[in-house]
Amino acid sequence: MNRPPAIHFENLCVDFEGTRLFDHLSFAVSAGKCTCILGPSGCGKSTLLRLLSGNPDIPFTGSISFSPQHYRIGWMSQSDLLLPWMCLHDNVMLGARLRGQVDEKRRRKATLLLERAGLSAYEKALPATLSGGMRQRGALLRTLMEECELLLMDEPFSALDALTRLKLQDLATEMTHGRTVLLVTHDPMEALRMGDEILVFTGVPAQIKRISDLPGDIPRRPASAEMAPYYQDLLSTLMNGP
Repeated sequence: MNRPPAIHFENLCVDFEGTRLFDHLSFAVSAGKCTCILGPSGCGKSTLLRLLSGNPDIPFTGSISFSPQHYRIGWMSQSDLLLPWMCLHDNVMLGARLRGQVDEKRRRKATLLLERAGLSAYEKALPATLSGGMRQRGALLRTLMEECELLLMDEPFSALDALTRLKLQDLATEMTHGRTVLLVTHDPMEALRMGDEILVFTGVPAQIKRISDLPGDIPRRPASAEMAPYYQDLLSTLMNGP
């Protein structure tokens, strides 16, 4: 496994569908940490992930650099994109199947992930027979299976009920530890539970407020008293801007 990359943006400008989303924006994403991105709809959060994924339909000026330059990238969009003719287990193992690397170790790993996600009874089910939340869980597991150094995740828990969301957040945090993760979310508590750093995008063109270096020793429980001040500060930033 390669070292996870840091990402540096310098004077980034992006015009999308007639709107300038980023105007000479400069910031950095730390290597080996989970950076959560929050902000109102339409401010460019998902566009930033698509840009990093290599989408050719998003032209930009400025520079985006990665250090180190050799890494593997995993991408989870808001749509689950499960292949309809494959069962859930095979969808989770899609990367290995495409590379011709299907073996017993990877099969066992996929089975264990499905069990931890509460989907063991559905591993042979086709996507059309699953609920939206089940499909999203499957897409998340497919992403986690890849063990990439850079992960781009666009609202990966949005279709899940509250209890399942907490369990999958814990699973994703465990399995992505030490990797560079950019996670778009609309949920401030989700950002506080998972993020090492938080970027709040405000306005169009976007301005950024960084909430970094969250204490590692605070309990990442939704109702913990220690997290309450950070939650209130984040809510205030989201509602009132930087």
